[in-house]
Amino acid sequence: MTTSTIEQESQPLAPKNYEQDREFAKALHGKDAAKKTGLGAWVTKDASAQEVAVDGYFKHWNGKTDQEAEHSRKSDYSELTKHYYNLVTDFYEYGWGSSFHFSRYYRGEAFRQATARHEHYLALKMGITENMKVLDVGCGVGGPAREIARFTGCSVVGLNNNDYQVERAEFYSKKYNMTKQLSYVKGDFMQMDFEPETFDAVYAIEATVHAPVLEGVYSEIYKVLKPGGAFGVYEWVMTDAYDETNPEHRAIAYGIEVGDGIPKMYKRQVAEDALKNVGFEVEYQKDMADMDDDIPWYYPLSGQLKYVQTLGDIFTIFRTSKIGRTVTTETVGLMEKLGLAPKGSRQVTNALEDAAVNLVKGGELKLFTPMMLYVARKPLDAK
Repeated sequence: MTTSTIEQESQPLAPKNYEQDREFAKALHGKDAAKKTGLGAWVTKDASAQEVAVDGYFKHWNGKTDQEAEHSRKSDYSELTKHYYNLVTDFYEYGWGSSFHFSRYYRGEAFRQATARHEHYLALKMGITENMKVLDVGCGVGGPAREIARFTGCSVVGLNNNDYQVERAEFYSKKYNMTKQLSYVKGDFMQMDFEPETFDAVYAIEATVHAPVLEGVYSEIYKVLKPGGAFGVYEWVMTDAYDETNPEHRAIAYGIEVGDGIPKMYKRQVAEDALKNVGFEVEYQKDMADMDDDIPWYYPLSGQLKYVQTLGDIFTIFRTSKIGRTVTTETVGLMEKLGLAPKGSRQVTNALEDAAVNLVKGGELKLFTPMMLYVARKPLDAK
């Protein structure tokens, strides 16, 4: 029995307090929250509920990386992720739009175009076609689901444990007249409520990294996938160059964890082994961040304007760059002092800044990739 298998078997599952979650989201974000976006939505949060979310998230981040601290974060994986996205979703949409992921960038290609291509490429590698029923695990506010549904003609069910994001995803589906192709479900990807063998294909884009144990989420995906179906994932992992015992390396990984709501960052081999351990046959794997591209995947965070491809991208890259993030952080901090933004707002933007710095460091040193692509298949004779 492998170490990861033992961890999976000992990993406690979160209670399904869905009604409580829904009421908390309503209290924090307010009525008709989906109609507001970005910083405008942020400043209207309920102050007392915001304080609960801030305390619930940051109680786990005290600089410790020992086994006890990691166990605490992994045990509270569901609340950790819910509170994280309650706190950062508006900032993500403000900076990145509705697709919360990195991409490869080509010369002459606009930022939004690169985002869509990255999603199309995953669908292509998986063989997603029209009339398929597809599951998006950790769907965010539905950006990739909408793009893949348009690109392939398939129908997509988005799974998300954050009620606010589900509400926003449903709002966009109505806005773009896509309700016949798209639906969204509240749920925990470590214990899915779907019947076995429900989906023709399953994908996850930079989402399963929030799992406390990768075998836990991968085994649930395996269960709900039809025999012969494909699972495609852009996984966040530390590369083979990462050394857990190296203090600099561990500090970078911890910075990514604290700023991105991740219980524990694992190495590439852990992800590959987890896929195989639950029964998948890995058909394709490639680190899409290590392709000798002229433009690095982390350029939106590093703010290297020399890589900007279109005039419109200048505004996007400015918002996500060091200068833009500093402007946002200082503005939010001032608004918090004046009572115009909820208490804890500055703490959240500081955590996002810490994440950005360490994501860039991890990328530059090739210790981290946000796009380790796996395409795996459930055997036809799977039981």
